[in-house]
Amino acid sequence: MPTRTATPVARRGRTAEPEPYDFRRPLTLPRDHARHLEMAFERFGRQFGNQLTARLRTLTHLTLDELSLSTYDEYVNMLPTPTAMVLCTVTHTRQTAMLQLPVAATLVWIDYLFGGDGRGDDREGRELTEIELTLVTDLLQHSLSDLEYAFAGLAPLAVTVRGVQYNPQFVQAAGVSDAVLVASFTLRVGEREDVVTLMLPADTMLATLRAAEGPVARSDDERAAAALAYADLERAVQDVPVEVAVRFAPVVIHPRDIVHLAVGDVLPLSHPSTEPLDVVVDGVVLARAAAGSHGSRLACRVVTVEENPA
Repeated sequence: MPTRTATPVARRGRTAEPEPYDFRRPLTLPRDHARHLEMAFERFGRQFGNQLTARLRTLTHLTLDELSLSTYDEYVNMLPTPTAMVLCTVTHTRQTAMLQLPVAATLVWIDYLFGGDGRGDDREGRELTEIELTLVTDLLQHSLSDLEYAFAGLAPLAVTVRGVQYNPQFVQAAGVSDAVLVASFTLRVGEREDVVTLMLPADTMLATLRAAEGPVARSDDERAAAALAYADLERAVQDVPVEVAVRFAPVVIHPRDIVHLAVGDVLPLSHPSTEPLDVVVDGVVLARAAAGSHGSRLACRVVTVEENPA
């Protein structure tokens, strides 16, 4: 009988490094929420393209590329400088939404509006004049009005354009750590192609989606699968290595004292010798411990445990 030789299976190499995940600030979209939001943004993209096609009299497409949930600070840091940031007020919540696109793209629109061939103006650092700003604001107000139609089944989303800024670092449209929905689009106007992003506040939108699910939105199988996944995650978290530090109470000194530190200097600590030390994980005090030794090594004995409901 001939011998059968096993063919080695090629293993798929990793293409990306693991990314840290903060469980205190979960920034992931549930699959159902992401699907509903993507459908809404795709409806908006189709309507937006139709509006521009009718106004500019040239074929226009706005195609959704990606939908993500991030902090406002992360979103702003990914934007180019300069760029046109169209600030809008969300009528229902008075929060700020933002449409970001290259200034050169808006100048192409203006060229088409005046019967040109869409050459625009690609000069670096160019900003809109007062007349150009009026034209772009009017054009976008009509186009962004389709957000209300696109999100009608999810949440009220009427917006009003209130102005344009050009430096992302100077615009505080939301808190640094506030969660925002960021939809990235490819905008094609005639032969020109640009990347456009639309930022919406996430808290109200996601709260509306969660409320719409209701307590009976999941089947018994889905609830069982979710409970199993939660149990698996809890078991996995127990095996994640973390760095534990034991520290004295911090002391406040002036920068001039730090700059002139030299070998032999004595830095007095404010920690009383009779008080236990802090046991810290990722900046959070979990317990207090008394200093001691274990054989030939330093050690500490936990004397109290801190209650951290968060």
